[in-house]
Amino acid sequence: MAVFETDRASHESPSILGRLGRAITRAAGTVAAWNDRRVTRKALSQLSDRELQDIGLCRGDIARVARTGR
Repeated sequence: MAVFETDRASHESPSILGRLGRAITRAAGTVAAWNDRRVTRKALSQLSDRELQDIGLCRGDIARVARTGR
């Protein structure tokens, strides 16, 4: 009697389309994060020193806040 295994796990490397899809997703995420930081920097830069002080920041903090998201 012949036996066919149908529950065998595949340990093959991901297909080129899978790797390409992940690369595109990663690139899109990188661009989105860059844009979010750019928008944050622009918005904070447009605030007055008094407004920045109200939220606990100074001009020198803008680059750090936009870079780290905090």
